Amino acid sequence: MKKTILISSFLFSFSFAFTQNVPSNQVDITKLLKFTNDNYDMGKIKFGKTIEYTVDIQNISNYNISLDNVMAGCGCTTPKFTKDQMLTPGAHANVVLGFNGTAMGPFSKSATLFFSGNLTKTVSFHGEGVQ
Repeated sequence: MKKTILISSFLFSFSFAFTQNVPSNQVDITKLLKFTNDNYDMGKIKFGKTIEYTVDIQNISNYNISLDNVMAGCGCTTPKFTKDQMLTPGAHANVVLGFNGTAMGPFSKSATLFFSGNLTKTVSFHGEGVQ
């Protein structure tokens, strides 16, 4: 009987402790990674002019985090990055986002960055296409 109670207590404690872990998709990514130019203003750009800008990512945590993928929100945006790049604590990575300039008037575009541990960050840029 004591053995059954002891095993039941252990299993209950273990399952309770396991449920206390915060799922990685609820972790505040800004506590792990610092982003520069994650909401970039391109200003006024000439219609049809290709333009690029760089998003800098710094690992400010004590964990190794990898940049697994970048998906652009539309075909007019092209990401350049090193797939599966490992960011050790303090390390930087760059994602270059290119825009083909096929917008007249105000525009807003985005790309989603995927990291290890199911972490994601959506970065964006905006501006105005002019003649």
